[in-house]
Amino acid sequence: MAALTIRNIDETLKRELRKRAAANDRSMEEEARTILRKALSRPTAADKGLGTAIRKLVEEHGGGFELDLPPRGPARPLPDVFDE
Repeated sequence: MAALTIRNIDETLKRELRKRAAANDRSMEEEARTILRKALSRPTAADKGLGTAIRKLVEEHGGGFELDLPPRGPARPLPDVFDE
């Protein structure tokens, strides 16, 4: 199995990792592996369309919303370029 060394970790980040590992009854190494595994197994926006990613974000915060659209007026005339 491969080994990974991560240098220059901020002390605050290390402390938070230690707390999270203790709360989950794991070593810091196992907690880091779990976090990496979870982060890398999640589908990303690149795996799906942009619309799907946006919809997922909106649904996570309580669903959709309705917009009040103004009434449509008459269409504007086409520019003279299209009369030819």
